[in-house]
Amino acid sequence: MTEDWSYDVVSIGYPGRVRDNRPSSEPVNLGYGWVKFDFEKAFGVPVKVMNDAAMQALGSYQGGKMLFLGLGTGLGTTLIMDGSVMPMEIQHLPYKRGTYEDYLGLRGLKRLGIKKWRDCFMEVVTRFITALELDDVVIGGGNANKLDKLPPGCRIGDNALAFRGGILLWDKNSRRKACVQRRHRGHRNRTDEP
Repeated sequence: MTEDWSYDVVSIGYPGRVRDNRPSSEPVNLGYGWVKFDFEKAFGVPVKVMNDAAMQALGSYQGGKMLFLGLGTGLGTTLIMDGSVMPMEIQHLPYKRGTYEDYLGLRGLKRLGIKKWRDCFMEVVTRFITALELDDVVIGGGNANKLDKLPPGCRIGDNALAFRGGILLWDKNSRRKACVQRRHRGHRNRTDEP
């Protein structure tokens, strides 16, 4: 599909665990064949692979300690602290009679209904803000638009920021510059307040 495209590098947002620039497990919601696939050979250029939630988180980052929650089929989670990206698996930790993903992912939305799902979201995010001492929480993913309100310190993300994250993967210095530039353009978060 890409043979008539012109590109120098490729960034891939992968919906699963990534280690050493490779998928470390097959995705839950896609077909198999990702773990052993040679992306650089297929594309003929350098490739960087990152968890898809982490890529959107990187593109959304404005500074401080930020948690990204991707509300979609599942629940994607990433923590960024002072520009360092830390993909997490919070979604698989025990919560009530399942995991956080069982309650905040699509299965939870269908099982609980919109009102209880929203209430659950507010409870969980408020706990995360306190426990992780967060400056910023970005809510992304396809189900973010189903929320009617957010706890203080939270904002809705934009899936298109995953493209920005894919670009930032290639230059660590640009991560810092982009963060500073966004702050100077009037984007504020709680770390910018006196």
